[in-house]
Amino acid sequence: MKELFYEIWQTYLQIAPYLFIGLTFAGLLHLFFKKDFIAKHLGQNNFLAVMKAAVLGVPLPLCSCGVIPTALYLKREKASNGATLSFLISTPQTGVDSMIATYGMMGPVFAIFRPIAAFITGIVGGIIANVFHLQSKPIEPKPENCESGCCAIPTKSQNKFQKFFNYAYREFLDDIALQLVVGIILAGMISYFVPADFFAKYGGDSFVGMLLMIIVGIPLYVCATGSIPIAVSLILKGISPGAAFVFLVVGPATNAATITLIGNAMGKKIVMVYLSVIVVFAILGGYALNFVMKIFTPDFAKTLKQTHAHSENSIILIVITIIFSVLLVLSIYRRISAKFKYKFKKEVKAIPTEQIVKIEGMTCNHCVMNATKAIEAVDGVTKVKVLLDAKKAIIEGGFDLKSVKTAIENAGYSVKE
Repeated sequence: MKELFYEIWQTYLQIAPYLFIGLTFAGLLHLFFKKDFIAKHLGQNNFLAVMKAAVLGVPLPLCSCGVIPTALYLKREKASNGATLSFLISTPQTGVDSMIATYGMMGPVFAIFRPIAAFITGIVGGIIANVFHLQSKPIEPKPENCESGCCAIPTKSQNKFQKFFNYAYREFLDDIALQLVVGIILAGMISYFVPADFFAKYGGDSFVGMLLMIIVGIPLYVCATGSIPIAVSLILKGISPGAAFVFLVVGPATNAATITLIGNAMGKKIVMVYLSVIVVFAILGGYALNFVMKIFTPDFAKTLKQTHAHSENSIILIVITIIFSVLLVLSIYRRISAKFKYKFKKEVKAIPTEQIVKIEGMTCNHCVMNATKAIEAVDGVTKVKVLLDAKKAIIEGGFDLKSVKTAIENAGYSVKE
């Protein structure tokens, strides 16, 4: 048992400083890349719009469910189906945070290959949507008042530093914290329990290994960063870099919740193209990465093992790790305490103007933010509290419940009666 905790701890120490740096860049991107800026460049129904969508999507730190409300916003702003699908495919596969973490744990070749592959995959999906004139479900334009949404004027209560800090080290970290912890624990368990070269004996360097990663990755909900320590452990146990790459693509980009949301919001044809492009190009990318690794790093698993065995942390990295550890503990505390607060609140009698709406499809804080903005835009709503763990919105004011339901559905979610 002591050795198991040691493996988990070593995995955490290796990824923690790079996660903090990645979160910092994610916060900076949040300040300068707004939805209206993205929509401005994606309105045309041509190859340039598809390419811009992939270029903008690759560095953005959005998970597979968080990207959907953004994609729906782009559709309302007249972005083409090709550009929207390109953005949907390229964004969740990677982000500035996962690029930095990939470099720290898997080296420069992997770190460069991931965003390039995400870029190409997004472009291919967008081209298919444009060439075959795939039509998504019609999306009604959603009016935005000047108190919420993209036309909102920043309030004086939050300056740029506060917005940066709250997004990077609270909102975004809260989204990935639990997945990250689970990923690190799973990585440690794989390192401890799975025998050396186990996967090499059972097709780890063949199509069978890639197919196994697809079967595991599609239903699994794991973010682009949380999947990294798992991929590293799989490689050390005999999975080829290409098969690990398949997991790094399919895991973050697809899961049951995301597939359902895309189907409800954009239609079955878009879902089929989305899944087909991701799976096919994950496999093609896996073979390409195996070829590249044979040129630059013939024995990648051995190199990876030596790197992790002899890694030394400088004083700066140790300080960064301590800071990140504090932020991570606070993030997990917020998630856990939110559940208890909601249970306590259920015992409190609601005021007459308060209504509770059950929302299906929310899986992260991006979802909470988008659902909140959608409800706030409804006439008569005075106060909104969206609870992620409870999958509910507590709404106050004199409003039309049907309008609230429509606003939630237009944001990409569904209302449970």
